[in-house]
Amino acid sequence: MKKIKGLCVLDVDGTLIEEEVIDLLGKEAECEEEVALLTAQAMRGELDFEESLRKRVSLLQGLSVDTFDKIYHELHLSKNAAQFINTLQKNQIEVGLVSGGFVPIVERLATELGISLIAANRLEVKDGFLTGKLEGEIITKEVKEETLVRWADELEVLIDRTIAIGDGANDLAMLKRAGIGIGFCAKEIVKEEISLQIEDRDLTKVLNLIDFL
Repeated sequence: MKKIKGLCVLDVDGTLIEEEVIDLLGKEAECEEEVALLTAQAMRGELDFEESLRKRVSLLQGLSVDTFDKIYHELHLSKNAAQFINTLQKNQIEVGLVSGGFVPIVERLATELGISLIAANRLEVKDGFLTGKLEGEIITKEVKEETLVRWADELEVLIDRTIAIGDGANDLAMLKRAGIGIGFCAKEIVKEEISLQIEDRDLTKVLNLIDFL
């Protein structure tokens, strides 16, 4: 069994990728402005994340699951994302994706990037269409933090050998819990509370902040 030297947990929307997937889904459901406003308020910490997510998902009722395929091809990885992940993996640092977004997108990104650890929200589907409801555990900021700790335990990685990267209020708990917490093109609330910040959307800039590579 390969020796794991560390763990890096990445937020997805706004961090690994440039877009907020739920805003793109909102556009397809013709409620883009309402969804985007709720997303922005939640990421700034002005709304409870779970309450805001349930409200946004309810607006997607009736959307075909085929929409995910269309949206997936509209996404842009942050600059050098694949190179960054590859560098970590070559240095025995396991990578995980933890997202307030949705499994159909996060699973595909993980497969494309060779990542096996993921946690994301599940949308209820009936007859190939979204019902407007969520299934199972919601990936709140508390769950993001718990997931970081659980994966570290499972991999037998000390918490000070963990890295967390995120941009929104929903990431704060995991950023604070990780050995190295990094705000990436972050919202103001994250800039105020997290000292390590990358302003340039280039994930390889993070490598300079990891002292155990």
